[in-house]
Amino acid sequence: MSDTIDLFRQAIADAGIEPPDSIEADGLLHRFSTNGRSSDKSGWYMLHLDGVAAGGFGCWRAGLQSTWCAKASDTMTDTERAGHRGRIRAMKAQRETEQVQRHQQGRETAAALWRLADLANTAHAYLAAKGVQPHGIRSYGACLLIPLRDTLGTLHSLQTITPGGHKQFHPGGRVVGCYYAIGQPVGVLVVCEGFATGASIHEATGYAVAVAFNAGNLQAVAIALHTGYPAMRLIVAADDDWRTEGNPGRIAAAQAALSVGGSVAVPLFPADRPPKATDFNDLHQLAGLEAVRILFEELEVSP
Repeated sequence: MSDTIDLFRQAIADAGIEPPDSIEADGLLHRFSTNGRSSDKSGWYMLHLDGVAAGGFGCWRAGLQSTWCAKASDTMTDTERAGHRGRIRAMKAQRETEQVQRHQQGRETAAALWRLADLANTAHAYLAAKGVQPHGIRSYGACLLIPLRDTLGTLHSLQTITPGGHKQFHPGGRVVGCYYAIGQPVGVLVVCEGFATGASIHEATGYAVAVAFNAGNLQAVAIALHTGYPAMRLIVAADDDWRTEGNPGRIAAAQAALSVGGSVAVPLFPADRPPKATDFNDLHQLAGLEAVRILFEELEVSP
């Protein structure tokens, strides 16, 4: 039994998720932290040992999920294969039920916190450091609160940002396909990763912006907005992760734009570009809002 659990734990680690210290092989869904914070139970797993040992695991925050089996399908008997399929279906149903409940609880607690918060102002250390306006976000205690909404305007979660810039999603809330809107769309809508990036783009161009919060959510937000506003021209503003292998920011932006027939905007920096300069807010701070505006203006006239 311990060997099987060790193999399952290794499968979780191989998927890029930090596995829990202890694994219960009872067939039930268990939550665990994947980022070292005990309050953030975004990781989940299920493992059973009866019949052919099998399980599933993932991270709701990262949008990862996978199944695992101790035996390859082509080496199972027909009876084993049928039993395995039944257990996978049962685990999937349990996971989906758990996720619905988790999202509902996340919506409710996020909405309660949002109601208690005050409008943020430029005196907040993070906004001052980024040189942008608050654009309707709120603050609670020392933290900024940025709501994540769907195309119907339903509040699903919050992103908190500390004065020092540490970001975290409210536990349990849905992230995929949700965004924060800055401005009213008139012909053009820009999708980007972070709030400060979106604020800089809006302040430079006047374009409405949808903040998707991370590269992994760009495509889901772009598709949701294209479905809701099919006549709108979409521009995906890339983070140029030039110091990261594979440049995930530019790859994710290109994929998102391709999925909706949109354009990609990439920040172009001076020759003395600092190593951490990657997004349009960094360009704003280094070269001013005019440098941001010119890049989007050039995109408008390009063939």
